[in-house]
Amino acid sequence: MEKLGIGIIGCGNISSAYLTAMASFPVLDIRGIADLNQGLAEQRAGEFNLVARSIDDLLSDPQIQLIVNLTVPKAHVEVGLQALAHGKHTYSEKPLGVTFAEGLKLAETAKASGLRIGAAPDTFLGGAHQTARSIIDTGVLGMPVGGTATFMCPGHERWHPNPDFYYEAGGGPMLDMGPYYITDLVNLLGPVAKVAGFAIAPRSERTITSEPRNGEKIPVHIPTHVSGVMAFESGAVVQIGMSFDVAGHKHVPLEVYGTEGTLIVPDPNKFGGDIELLKKGGSFEPQPTTEPYADGNYRSLGVADMAHAILSNRPHRANGDLALHVLEVMEAFGKAADSGQTITIATRPERPAPLSQSIVDGRLAR
Repeated sequence: MEKLGIGIIGCGNISSAYLTAMASFPVLDIRGIADLNQGLAEQRAGEFNLVARSIDDLLSDPQIQLIVNLTVPKAHVEVGLQALAHGKHTYSEKPLGVTFAEGLKLAETAKASGLRIGAAPDTFLGGAHQTARSIIDTGVLGMPVGGTATFMCPGHERWHPNPDFYYEAGGGPMLDMGPYYITDLVNLLGPVAKVAGFAIAPRSERTITSEPRNGEKIPVHIPTHVSGVMAFESGAVVQIGMSFDVAGHKHVPLEVYGTEGTLIVPDPNKFGGDIELLKKGGSFEPQPTTEPYADGNYRSLGVADMAHAILSNRPHRANGDLALHVLEVMEAFGKAADSGQTITIATRPERPAPLSQSIVDGRLAR
């Protein structure tokens, strides 16, 4: 199998999940990992039998075609622009950037350079979400009407060893968790046309309860409870709630409503999960997952799809247009909250192609 040279920049918490999953995709030839913290890069390299290199070394290596950017959100665009300047395609952890303006700069630079950008989340490519999409595409729900998208928890300072960035610009529940929910909804329903919303910060500081900084207080610089509505181009109107201030709730992550039925979609931060379908007049019934990549954590599936797409010259699914649209939508909630107005969304990405897997050689294909 033809392979694509991969360089990874950023060796924090999420890198372990990526590196574990990348072993499932032979197309990915990891030629080195790097971090500003050289000790961390060496530690991660030792864990996964890889080579720790400097960032400059990775960017200058002609055998590396794609940089996977796993840095903190506020560095995503800076590192992405460096990769593009060295002639590399780049795939970023979510979100694409911390503002729409900088995300747009990255997208325009890539297009001008003839290079590709991609971005997480890629969980919408998981078997459960692809199955949910195929159910919707059959028309069994009838005309799209609406839905709900809910992520609410007490905050990430409960478990993350260094949660500060969640409460700085580029953090917060919308930019942190919103990408999973909004990306999956675009996969299911198509692009968003308008946004209305409210955003508050009930507390000015948080107390870390995780180790090793248990008891330390950190300031809050962004809204931590966001509630709003997305009007989709398809006509559906979806309510969304993202919060780091809720002790507990009983909402499911995603519900999609149509004139003829309702679909329960599992957690969009995971690749699998239980799907339920209610047809009008009936009751909720479990639906079998019919697509691959449902049983496990395939965080890097989007990278593998992008690598195959580069080698075969086809569109990739977790692409820059999709990520930029999601970033614009997320930012619009803040604009709506500040202005008290409904915000019109300018970008209109195509729904990514449904995912299929060749039974001949395991390659990702259209």
